Amino acid sequence: MAERSLTFDLHALTARLDRSADRLLRTNLDLSYRRFLALVLVGEDAPTQRALADRLGVTEPSTSRMVGVLREAGLLEVAPDPGGGNRRVLSLTTAGKDAVEAAAALLEGRFAALVERSGVPYDRYAEDTRRLVRALDAVAPEEAP
Repeated sequence: MAERSLTFDLHALTARLDRSADRLLRTNLDLSYRRFLALVLVGEDAPTQRALADRLGVTEPSTSRMVGVLREAGLLEVAPDPGGGNRRVLSLTTAGKDAVEAAAALLEGRFAALVERSGVPYDRYAEDTRRLVRALDAVAPEEAP
């Protein structure tokens, strides 16, 4: 049987890591991986619901439901945009920041252990991954693989 392509292997790796992260976060923190990603993005640079939907690659109604759940859980604050319109500005609550920190530490620790068990030095893997992300960021979307 022929060896699979690297692009397929990367897809399979990402899908498995995402499923594993979801199980880990649900079990330990009662938080889905998708909701964790939303919180991370709000903390980074997605201050509006529309920007969050764009960054997550999902519809605005889907994001609106998720934002509602996260707000009810006390992880997000939602306020009208001071500039007017129907936009909503998002920010993490203290509990949201704590959840992101706890989840990130849990996931990073598990991933670091997995990389080390594979025989690949973690620092090298991290640098190569960051280099690939930067290269991907530098090309137009239609040129990306």
